[in-house]
Amino acid sequence: MTAHLITGAGSGIGAAVARRLDERGDELWLLARDAGRARELERAFPGARMLVGDLAAPEKLSWALSHQEVPERLDSLVHSAGVVELGTVGELTPKAWNRQLAVNLVAPAELTRLLLPQLRLSRGHVVFVNSGSGLRANPDWAAYAASKHGLKALADSLRAEEHGNGVRVTSVYPGRTATPMQAKVHQHEGKTYEEGRWIAAESVATTVVTALTLPRDAEITDLSVRPGH
Repeated sequence: MTAHLITGAGSGIGAAVARRLDERGDELWLLARDAGRARELERAFPGARMLVGDLAAPEKLSWALSHQEVPERLDSLVHSAGVVELGTVGELTPKAWNRQLAVNLVAPAELTRLLLPQLRLSRGHVVFVNSGSGLRANPDWAAYAASKHGLKALADSLRAEEHGNGVRVTSVYPGRTATPMQAKVHQHEGKTYEEGRWIAAESVATTVVTALTLPRDAEITDLSVRPGH
């Protein structure tokens, strides 16, 4: 059975990807930040396996996983979790910078490091759900964009390093997507959030699943997704 580990499966794009793969009958491993979140995910995805690890503390992930059962082989690792805190460079504190860099960049790097043996074994696939902010930075988005630019660099380096091991790497750069994070962004911007104006999380999930199911003779490396209306 094909096995996938997904972060951020509690909402938004991660949840949509998990639903699509669950509907196919694939084996799901979902990373939760704590035991309470794990119970919520278990209710949403009966039969899925849970791992607990806080992405805000990437230095503790190795210890956390060493005390839990992890998959013996892994066909994909989908990094979908992320946090955002907007503000100008003149306003953002080190705490805001460090949290976004930890969750959006350092934790994906560490989780990938820890699971590379399983991914190499199955000639698996790593998918980074990045952002349009990983390609350009706008006012008030410095810290988030820096974390996502770094995520692109991580993916590009990983792809070059692991190509010989048969591990494929894809970065997906969604534009504004109808997720709880987007609602938070609109609140910061002082704008009314209209869900129907933005990309559906399910549409972005389709691009992720397409990358995962592509035949072995091809690899989607970078894919930008923009609102269609």
